[in-house]
Amino acid sequence: MRVFQILLAIAILSSSTVFAQEPPPAKVVTAKITQNEISENQSFIGLLYYDRTSHVSSEVSGLVEAVEVNEGDQVKKGAPLVRLNTEILEKDITLKKTRIEQIELRIRNAEKNYKRLESLYAKDGVSEKDFDDALFTFQDALMEKQAAENELEKLHIQKRKSVIKAPFDSVVLEKNVDSGDWVQQGKQLVAIGSINDLFVKVPVAETVLQFISIGDKVPVVVNAFNKELTGTIDDLDPTADEKTKNVFLKVRIPTLVKVAENMSATVYVSTSGKKQLGIIPRDALVKFQGKDFVYTVKEGKAAILPVNIVTYLGNTIGADNPYFVAGMDVVVEGNERLRPDQPVIVAGEK
Repeated sequence: MRVFQILLAIAILSSSTVFAQEPPPAKVVTAKITQNEISENQSFIGLLYYDRTSHVSSEVSGLVEAVEVNEGDQVKKGAPLVRLNTEILEKDITLKKTRIEQIELRIRNAEKNYKRLESLYAKDGVSEKDFDDALFTFQDALMEKQAAENELEKLHIQKRKSVIKAPFDSVVLEKNVDSGDWVQQGKQLVAIGSINDLFVKVPVAETVLQFISIGDKVPVVVNAFNKELTGTIDDLDPTADEKTKNVFLKVRIPTLVKVAENMSATVYVSTSGKKQLGIIPRDALVKFQGKDFVYTVKEGKAAILPVNIVTYLGNTIGADNPYFVAGMDVVVEGNERLRPDQPVIVAGEK
């Protein structure tokens, strides 16, 4: 019995050692590497800005009744920004309408008198002067009505202009007035930036220009949110930095909510000609001590390989390591808990 207990203890100890040395098999999902001719790219830090801005001003003078927006608000084209008080203006409109009604009474009376004298003049019943005076009085009344109607239309325009509206879809960058302020014609009320013209201004070395073209799609990461977007190289500034010789690219990006001018963004720009690269899904990447690795499957076990990333391609990356060949399997699910040489069971392939 004593010998049996010793043998059992040795067996249990040996079994525990085996399990401690070799982790249990892990279920993983793999994907295949492809190859393609891709340019290397490099990250550059740029600043967000609105390429189209407007300092919205008032076309009429008046007392600010309400400011409908705050800094940072997004507004649609035609949305009210500032309202001026129109109480006095509405009284002027009412008075002008009454004045037009008075003139219409005079017109009817002048027209009657003119037609009566016209009939008498045809029969030599009145002098030519009396007939001319009646005609001129009638015509003068018509012109006076036209002038009053023009003045009424001007008042209506002033009333419409008392509501200052957004000229395009925009975000409010600056507010310069508040309720109770008196504004003169031409005073700047708010500054706005077009939400459809959001750009990143990014400095690159002049030697990079040979590898890029206007219209190229480039990855952009808005650093504040760690949000990745696809930008388009729209143009470049015509003046390079005098000291560094850097050229500023203008990269258009999609509309974002709650961003501020001068926030930073990382732009990946081509810095070489095309070369054959291994295209690897980004889900396959794992970090270890600040460096990038992938797991592949070799003889039923996980094998770890370092990755030298030379370009970012949205959901994939390009690597120039020579051992990455087309058709090679890499682990894209379950890799975060893998260990080198751990047995694996491939549960599927993406």
